Amino acid sequence: MSFKLTYSTMFDPPPELHDRFDAAMQAMRGRLGGTHALFIDGTDRSAAKTRPKHSPTDRNLLLGHFAAASAAETDAAMRTAANAFPLWRATPPAERVRLLRRVAALIEERVYEISAALTLEVGKNRMEALGETQETADFFTAYCDEWERNQGFDHRLPDDPLKGFASHNRSVMKPYGVWAVITPFNFPLALAGGPVAAALVTGNTVVLKSASDTPWSGRLLADCIRDAGLPPGVFNYLSGSAREIGDALTEHPQLAGVTFTGSVDVGMRLTRVMATGRYPRPCIAEMGGKNACIVTAKADLDRAVTGIVRSAYGMGGQKCSALSRLYVHESVAPELVKRLREKVAGLVIGDPARKETYLGPVTSAKGFDDYARYARQLREGGSNVLFGGEQLTAGVLGAGQFVAPTLAESPLDHALWHEEMFNPILMMHRVSSNDEAMQLANASTLGLTAGIYGSADEVQWFFDRIEAGVLYANRPQGATTGAWPGYQPFGGWKGSGSTGKAIASFYYLAQYLREQSQTLVE
Repeated sequence: MSFKLTYSTMFDPPPELHDRFDAAMQAMRGRLGGTHALFIDGTDRSAAKTRPKHSPTDRNLLLGHFAAASAAETDAAMRTAANAFPLWRATPPAERVRLLRRVAALIEERVYEISAALTLEVGKNRMEALGETQETADFFTAYCDEWERNQGFDHRLPDDPLKGFASHNRSVMKPYGVWAVITPFNFPLALAGGPVAAALVTGNTVVLKSASDTPWSGRLLADCIRDAGLPPGVFNYLSGSAREIGDALTEHPQLAGVTFTGSVDVGMRLTRVMATGRYPRPCIAEMGGKNACIVTAKADLDRAVTGIVRSAYGMGGQKCSALSRLYVHESVAPELVKRLREKVAGLVIGDPARKETYLGPVTSAKGFDDYARYARQLREGGSNVLFGGEQLTAGVLGAGQFVAPTLAESPLDHALWHEEMFNPILMMHRVSSNDEAMQLANASTLGLTAGIYGSADEVQWFFDRIEAGVLYANRPQGATTGAWPGYQPFGGWKGSGSTGKAIASFYYLAQYLREQSQTLVE
């Protein structure tokens, strides 16, 4: 197909895409119930314990039994990666790139099967699942391209101005060693594949730990890396509870660096751990968002409604970039609310494997319970719940973890303005001026993404003043969501990120390397 799938183009795919997804879903359903091993030192490895994984769409549907790594298996993975590091570091860069481009090709060959697994495991609708799988392949390709574009970060510098000597200088970048990648449940493939690709192409070896709610996706990525032919020990995969193996991974003496995506509390703790010890080690932590959108009196409301719904309710709000705070000029607020209500009423909620479904279940049982708690907090805290606010338990939805998209007009002192909920809950406040909206939008310790709907001069005003790392203006494809490798770098300010550098940006790969200055006098 000539169709290029991204999070911006996913809303109008060709019919062939749906036919191939349906066939893959049928095939993947026929493979449910199996046992899935860890991947250590180039081979599958069983664990003493396994954990059953059920689908959030139907909690009676067993997806499989997944190995639960212990501290001993974590130690084995780390030591294996350390032993493999010297050879992988010495592997010619062109060969590393060749192998990782093969990983990208395998992901693309398996895009429909992997996407079907994501739909079953995470609860993403088919287009979100296909988008994440293709994004993962694009991460591998983009980081290979970026490595080659930077010529391996090897730069010749001017000779020293010495008489009687030739003094040659170079700046070279070299890998750290064993890199841990710790992933969240919401994008378990892309937020594993991206940092894994970056660490590997720069010459580090990797131990990947998947989220305990989504072990299947990580195992499918491991299969692609295995089948691409990387040397044993260069990449290793663990699944299991963070409570049981988290410390064994992050406090391991062989750990040289870590990429983490998850909560602020865990990210900050991990950042402190990596900053202590015998010497500081790099920690790339992406720690979520409490993302705001401003709708001015001059906004195109058709665009605004489409973008708001897609960003607030797409994938059940389970994105760190999801729209969570909405500041609307009071002159257009009544009409905007009316249109939002109509738009949301037309969304299909149900089995995400079906073509017509827009919103599937929330992924985790905790998220399902959290939704009920948040809805109660909104009502008890003086919010006007304009629509939604209910767990959906009638009929076939009762077998899964389904909730209603929610819009609540809330007082500014409500505590949930400052909590990342990871649910399809949007809080709204009416403002009397753009300056008031900007003050409220910036009144957060997080600063990942932000959006605006307004006139051209208001857009530039927004770009100049908003405190966030990823900005969107007048975007119907998503008010605060939709970054794609090669098109939009993705990274946050303030508490949303530890480095100030964005994923898939000009500056990302260099974080997996340390600089060495070399001088040779002849």
